[in-house]
Amino acid sequence: MKVSAFTFIKNGQLLGYPFLESIQSILPIVDEFVINVGESEDDTLKLISLINSPKIRIIESKWSDKMKDRGYVYGQQKMIAQFNCTGDWLFYIEGDEVYHEKDLDKIHQNMTLHLKNPNVEALVFDFYHFYGNANSYLQSPGWYRSEARIIKGSIRSYAPDGLFWLVLESNKTGRYPFAKKVGVHCYHYGWVRSEAQMNLKSQKVQKYWDKTHSRIDYSQIDQSIIKEFFGEHPSVIIDWLPIQKGVYLADPNYKTNSKEKKHLLKIKLESLLGLDLSKKHYKLSK
Repeated sequence: MKVSAFTFIKNGQLLGYPFLESIQSILPIVDEFVINVGESEDDTLKLISLINSPKIRIIESKWSDKMKDRGYVYGQQKMIAQFNCTGDWLFYIEGDEVYHEKDLDKIHQNMTLHLKNPNVEALVFDFYHFYGNANSYLQSPGWYRSEARIIKGSIRSYAPDGLFWLVLESNKTGRYPFAKKVGVHCYHYGWVRSEAQMNLKSQKVQKYWDKTHSRIDYSQIDQSIIKEFFGEHPSVIIDWLPIQKGVYLADPNYKTNSKEKKHLLKIKLESLLGLDLSKKHYKLSK
């Protein structure tokens, strides 16, 4: 069994991504790691090269600023990396995602277990979306709770954006992949970086959605969806994390908008009915 990992990154250093920690977190369980590095204004390319692993293969690309339709440039860059993978399994990881060393064996075992199963096309992880600091994460159907991050290399798949895949059943129709849950978490740290870096990121990338930047203020969120994290972070990310104590405190005067009110209603329904009403870009295989 051959396992390919892949990612794409641009201005990773400038925008505060823990991209080096991300790459290193899964490097032990993959056979090759394809990294598509967009033309950057910082030392992203140099820093990745300094990892100096024979598993890493770097592709250099230039993003099209003319592509402004719903973030599709992210799908383009994801697929440039994916189409250069040669493994039986393709493990996609984003530059702010990290996996715990204690979970690597279980991830690899699941790939081995389902390699020959034609009813399993992808593998799904649960997510910790850390927010504001390393002690807090978000629990809401408005923040995807699980997502497919590993897909078989033999599947005709493509990414309409960076987040998920569609499997082509014909040249005209696509569907979500049939998947199994791995039973471990992906640790997502994008909203732990400083507000200044998050706002700079927004200024740089909103154009790909044909939008203009609006100032991001971490405190403008509903406190009820912020939960305290009692677990242990992956060792590779410890030095990157800000040193803060306690749960992140939102603005006590913040007023929820109509979309957030719908999410709060879903939370109540989930509690009553024992359901998960968050969006899923996969179908669980029987």
